[in-house]
Amino acid sequence: MALSVAAVAAGCASDERSDAARATTAAKTTTADTKAGGSSTTTTAAGIPGQIPGMAPVIDPADVYSETAAGKPSAAPADAKSYVYVPDNDDGQVWVIDQATYEVVGRHPVGKLVQHVVPSHDMKTLYASASGSSQLVPFDPVTGEPGTPIPVDAPYNLYFTPDGHSAIVMAERRNRMDFYDATTWQRTRSVEVPCTGKGATTGGINHADWSADGTYFIATCEFSGRLIKVDTLTGQIQGTLDLDTGDMPQDCRVAPDGTTFLVADMMAGGVHVVDGPSFRKVGFIPTGDGAHGIHPSRDATVAYVSNRGHSDRTGATGGGTISVIDFATLTVVGTWTIPGGGSPDMGGVSADGSKLWLSGRYDDVVYVFDTTTGQMIKKIPVGKGPHGLAAFPQPGRYSLGHTGNDR
Repeated sequence: MALSVAAVAAGCASDERSDAARATTAAKTTTADTKAGGSSTTTTAAGIPGQIPGMAPVIDPADVYSETAAGKPSAAPADAKSYVYVPDNDDGQVWVIDQATYEVVGRHPVGKLVQHVVPSHDMKTLYASASGSSQLVPFDPVTGEPGTPIPVDAPYNLYFTPDGHSAIVMAERRNRMDFYDATTWQRTRSVEVPCTGKGATTGGINHADWSADGTYFIATCEFSGRLIKVDTLTGQIQGTLDLDTGDMPQDCRVAPDGTTFLVADMMAGGVHVVDGPSFRKVGFIPTGDGAHGIHPSRDATVAYVSNRGHSDRTGATGGGTISVIDFATLTVVGTWTIPGGGSPDMGGVSADGSKLWLSGRYDDVVYVFDTTTGQMIKKIPVGKGPHGLAAFPQPGRYSLGHTGNDR
């Protein structure tokens, strides 16, 4: 495991002092373990041992998703429309679909290479990340309409620290993670990521998820086949983990225990299992060609892995399935097949847990699956290259970003 790359300060002095104060507070409330990964041992007044200051307490240490179950309250506006927001990467639009009727109710230009639609930390706003236009376009979930674009550099994906203080822009083509004040959208820090190597000049920093205590997150470097572990409060790189030659890690989601991470790998055709505290690969779960997105069920018993295939529009090969992984055994317990094949990518589970919505990246459609039967119940035509769609509203107290990494 190589340790490298310190955070590069890019904000004003007041922002640096603010971040330093947060880090100092964290140091007073946690004691670092001497084992690799730096897990903490001191119990805070609420939540679990060592969780970062300002983060909502973890209610169930055995299930970080306990507050995102069907029927749980949502921080989203009570009158938020039950819509699905579909970013079409190739045509620069967000298509809006009514979850009840499956009808397209809106089409909105947002900029070049729109990648994901991301709920804000407080779940009051949705952001479309138009990386080619270097802007985020906010959507009001009450009206389903876009607002004034926010200039940020190269936002491939967007995340939020568990305390809600910072937004983290995955600036993929810059080989950076940019930290912004989540309220003012002023950049406070840029972190150069060690994602290049093994012949890759653009590392592809893109997906991430957090430990239960919020002290660190693990992110994927798509084009170099590498994972990185990052300190939440300082942005410092705690370690790197190289996968096998030719691997291409995609989505990253923590298991309910808050320490085991699942990493979908498009070229390996399955999911790597990584122990967070030691930052070591401890297993691999074969799923299917082009394993891409990981979507926990509402009861947090299983994860739905979308196997997209790994080709482009010259002809899809492989993929077209959804693998159901049991969290308790970390084994595949079911496989759903799209009739005639397909390219399921990113998406999310409906608020009641009954449906899984996924974009069809190479087929210009959105798929809707019944999570009880595994049957595809709808295929909805949309624009070109649909990518990280968000089904909204979602249960939960806050969002960590992506298309709905909620807690």
